[in-house]
Formats: sequence, C-alpha cells, structure tokens
Amino acid sequence: MKEYDVVVIGSGPGGYICAIRCAQLGMKVAIIEKYKNLGGTCLNVGCIPSKAWLDSSEKFHELTHSFADHGISAGSVALDFNKMRDRVKKVVSDVSGGVSFLMKKNKIDVYVGLGSFKDANTVSIKGENDNQEIKGKKIVIATGSKPSSLPGVIIDKKRIITSTEALVLSEAPKKLIVIGGGVIGLELTSVFRRLGSEVTVVEFADSIIATMDSELSKNLHKILKKDGVEFFLGHGVTEIKSDGKKVTVKAKDKKSENIITLEGDYCLVAVGRRPYTEGLNLEAAGVKLDDRGRVHTDTHLQTNVPHIYAIGDVVKGAMLAHKAEEEGVMAAEYMAGQRPHIDYNLIPGVVYTWPEVASVGQTEDQLKAAGREYKSGSFPFKASGRARASNESDGFVKVLADKKTDEILGVHMIGPRCADLIGEAVLAMEYRASAEDIARTSHAHPTYSESLKEACLAATDNRALNI
Repeated sequence: MKEYDVVVIGSGPGGYICAIRCAQLGMKVAIIEKYKNLGGTCLNVGCIPSKAWLDSSEKFHELTHSFADHGISAGSVALDFNKMRDRVKKVVSDVSGGVSFLMKKNKIDVYVGLGSFKDANTVSIKGENDNQEIKGKKIVIATGSKPSSLPGVIIDKKRIITSTEALVLSEAPKKLIVIGGGVIGLELTSVFRRLGSEVTVVEFADSIIATMDSELSKNLHKILKKDGVEFFLGHGVTEIKSDGKKVTVKAKDKKSENIITLEGDYCLVAVGRRPYTEGLNLEAAGVKLDDRGRVHTDTHLQTNVPHIYAIGDVVKGAMLAHKAEEEGVMAAEYMAGQRPHIDYNLIPGVVYTWPEVASVGQTEDQLKAAGREYKSGSFPFKASGRARASNESDGFVKVLADKKTDEILGVHMIGPRCADLIGEAVLAMEYRASAEDIARTSHAHPTYSESLKEACLAATDNRALNI
C-alpha cells in the first residue's frame, strides 16, 4: 500500500491547487478524482463551459443586434448551435488537459475512482475495474458541491434540468423557465436569451442577486428586463411537471398568494448548490458535519480530526472557485508549518452576465446594519470615454469608504469588464488603501479602469472630474 504525505480527494480548483502547492513545498502527493477528466465541477460543468457559452452567445448577440451601430453590416446570420456547443467542449477538454499536465509536472500521483475513508489515514479508491487503497499522513477533502433542488421537484435531466444539463443541451430552448435569480440562473439566462430563447425567471426573493449590493440588483434587473427577460420576483414555486415535451411551472406570489402558471420546453432549476459528501464514508474517519451538511472546520481548515482538512464548496463560505483555490493554498502552507491567512471579506463575487457585475467588501446595507459611518462615491460608465467609444454605457462603479479614515470598505460595480476591474479594488483593500490612494494613482486614458478612479474621487470630497 502506497503512503503519501498528503492525499487530496477531489480535483477541482481547490483540490488540484492544493496538491500543486503541497508538491511545491516538498511533499509526496496523491490526488483522487472519481471522473476521468480532472478539474471538478468548475472546469467540466461550471465556470469554464459557462464562460465559453457566455462568450460565444455574446458574439452572436452583438452580430445580430449591435454591430450595425459600428457600421458593420452582415447578410444572413445563421446560428450553428451544435458547433457552438462543440467549441465549448473543446475549451473544457483543453483546460482539463492542462490540469493533467500540471499533475505530471509536479510529480503528483493521480488516481481515478471514488475515494472514501476506510479509517482516518486510509482511503479506498473504487475504480471502474479495480479497487485499491492508499495511506495519507494528512488528507484534504475537496469534493465540492452539487446542484440543489426544491422539495417535491424531480430533476429528470431531460426537460427539468440543472446547470450541468443546460451546458450540454443539443438545442437552444424556444422558451426557458429559470427557477432562481442568483448567479448561475442569471448567467444561463443571459446565454439563452442572447441565442434567441424566451426566458422567464422565477425568484423567491424580492430581488435578483440578493446577496450583492441592492443598487447592483436593481440595475441588472432593469437591463435584463430591457433585453426581454421576464421576471416574477417574490414568487415561490409550488409545482414543476413535465410531460416529456414541455414543462409546466406553478408559483405563488408571496404577498397576494395568487398562483401563476408558466409553460416552456425546458425548466432550469438554479436554486443554489449543496456540499457533496456522499460516498466519502466520513464516519469511518470520525469527521463531523455541521448542521447544514458541510464539513466542519476551524480557522486553519482542519476538521475535528486534526490531520484531515477540508476546503472549497464542501465547507462554509461562498461557493466560489477562487475561494477554494485560496483555501487550497492555505491548507498546504499550514500543513508545511507556515502561517497563511485568508481575509474572506476580500473574496470578490462576480456575475458574468453582460454587463458584468462584481463586488468586494461590505455592501451599503451591511454598513448601515453595523452602524458604520461611511461615505459613498459613484461614477457612471456613460461618462467614461472608453465605455462610450465601445458603445457600452450601462452601469456604474460605486466606492464605499470609512467617513473618518477614508479606508475603502466596499467596491460594487456593474458594467463592461467589471470581472477584471474588481481585481484592482481587491488589491487596494488588501493593503487597506484609502479612496484617495486610488484617486491619486494614474490610470491610463481612455480605459474602463478610470471609472474606479473617478468613483474614488467622488468618494473623496466629491472630486470626480468627468461628471
């Protein structure tokens, strides 16, 4: 039986990054993945394919809707859905292959099969053709999450689907009903709306992307509605049925209790994700779960069994690939005797619709609830020369700073390339920069990033220059 310094169960962004960092620190490492392709949910049925679909669908949408504004005329435009899908598959294959290369480069042993605990130091691996066991002085649980459903709703994976099935459909739905106005639901709403589908979103909360700043929610709702997306907010789904060809959804208005009935050819259930621990046999290792089914960990990502760690979607916190990566590095470095840390307040959140939405730090509602005195500065993209030149005028950047010290407490933006722009805000907040620090930093002109500088100027004695 082979013995390793570290055995990682799960090869998603948290798991494979943890394995690499452990190898860099001189440890002998094994990684276990139940699927043939490495990369976990993010690379195979999540972040990567969804972004590839978003990019392809945006190009199609621009060609059919906005290229004429740039003086570009096209003749008959045809959508080859299957070719678009095949491109997405190749992107996924290439990225997954890249992870396999990194495993070889870092001399990490890869085991394909379902990993489960035999005891606190032994992991059984059930493969297609054989079973084997390996030992680990330390073990990292990085098994991620799976899509959640609603009580009484059966996901048939044909007409009533999750994001996993939505990303490999063989056709664009004529009418798609999306249950859930969060990140996953809205990103796939954007994909299929751009490809010509009629899309209706049903959300139990009174706003979409409800965990983000309320101004972002209001603006994105307005923009998507203008693009033709229909919304039923404050509605709870009571029934979803399929006859094999169409889907019927019933939902109740929380206030009036009126029942609405919607029909479509597909229903996407995007009501969140749940930690995935099935088959791990955690009881054999003595590892405990919390009251929400997550693996319980301390501030060092250790479980109640000290040599067993857990990271990513399977533990508390936001279910984000980059959060999992940070935790993978932290666990590896802590095992090596270092003293790493993560400031979870500075893990950015991004919605890859168009315009993109990005946020880091505290929202206005959170600051108000905490009684924190703050000041706010905003700058609209319609006042940005770069945005105007690109025909992108929707959205804004908002900066929240401490009223006395001017330290940046939160940055919230909706507009072009915000997924990339938020990185500057995260860096600034990591070093506890003030709004004036960014305001006094030269930004190239014309760029989208100038809008962050202008918002910081607006937060600093209302000094914005271009509005």
